[in-house]
Parts: sequence; structure tokens; C-alpha cells
Amino acid sequence: MSSALTLTDGAVGVLLGPWLAATTVRLACRDPAAGPSGRRVVVTTVLAGAAVAAAPTLAGERPATVALAWFGAAAVVLGGVDLSAHRLPDRVTYPTVVVCATMLATDAVVTGDWAALLRAGAAAGVAFALATAARLLSPGGLGGGDVKLLGLLGLVLGWAGWGVLMAAVFAGLLIGALGSLLLIVAGRAGWRTRVPFGPPLLVGAYVALALAGPLTVG
Repeated sequence: MSSALTLTDGAVGVLLGPWLAATTVRLACRDPAAGPSGRRVVVTTVLAGAAVAAAPTLAGERPATVALAWFGAAAVVLGGVDLSAHRLPDRVTYPTVVVCATMLATDAVVTGDWAALLRAGAAAGVAFALATAARLLSPGGLGGGDVKLLGLLGLVLGWAGWGVLMAAVFAGLLIGALGSLLLIVAGRAGWRTRVPFGPPLLVGAYVALALAGPLTVG
């Protein structure tokens, strides 16, 4: 049954791909009439299909799967906008927090796994607080969108486990550093060039989830 659900979710992600691509471009350009290129549609569709299909593979048949699927679709848009415009729009982040929190709470009601829900809330608070402190100490480092994204990651990955959250942040920092170094070597960035922090964090999240394998929370 989980294989069928994975295929179904993947198909949903693929169907959403063109709309997600258009949403990404419009949010990045702040132009409701902007349209995506064919290349962006293809890339977004592939990423959305993979991200949404990963949800049942990771969580199985439970309400939390909806949270992971929504997070996957949102991650594709957030990453695309950040790469294009160095912004992580609240119009995507806030609804994703609400949907994920609601579905994780529903999951706790259905499965009785209240420990995972409490851990998710605690992790979201800790991640948001630490990111806020880091921004106050070094205003040129994290942006406001990055702080909110880390709170979202705390919620979703904290539900999976503290180890998953810490692995995701570590992987995101490593991926971001390697990406920046490659851009410098290729001559496309300098040592002081500001590189978007959101995409490496989001990739790091999926690296950590993949390493964790099928999630057993509680």
C-alpha cells in the first residue's frame, strides 16, 4: 500500500509542478503576470514529484505524511525564490507552518504519539530562538526569512528526531560552504558575495531525512 501511496503522491507532485513553477517566478519577480521558462517548469516538476513522493516513503500511512508532502512542495518554491531573489516569502512559509503543525497534531491524535508532537514544538522554538539570536549578533548573516525557515525546519525535522534536525543543519552548512567555494572557483562569486542560505538548508533537510530512512518517531 505504501508503494501505491508513493506513486500517487509523486503523481500529485508532478501535476503541481507547472503551478509551483509559476508561483516561484511570480513570488521572485513580485509580478502576478510573470511566467516560468520551459526549463524551470521541467526542473520544478521533477523536484516536486520527488519531494512529495518522499513523504509516504519516510512516514508511511499516517497523517504526518501530509505534513511532509506539503513541506516538500513548499521547499521547492522556497528554494527557487531564494535562488532567484534572495528571499524566503512569508506567503509560503507561514501557511506551511500552519499546515504542518495541524497535520502533526492530527497525527498525534490518531497514533497517540504525543512525544513526537511535543518534540516538534520544542525543536521549532529552539531553532527559531537560536536563529533569532544569531541574527541579532550578526545582522549580515541570517535574514528574517532564514530565521523563519529554521523554525519550520525545527518543527518538521524535530518531529522526526533531534538527531535528524541537527544532521540537517550540519548538512546544510556543509552544502552551503561547498556551494560557495565552487562558485568562487568558477569565478561566479567572490569571498564577500552573499549566497542564499535557504536552498542548502532545504537540501540538508532531505539529506538528513534520507539518512534517517523510514521514520520511527516517539
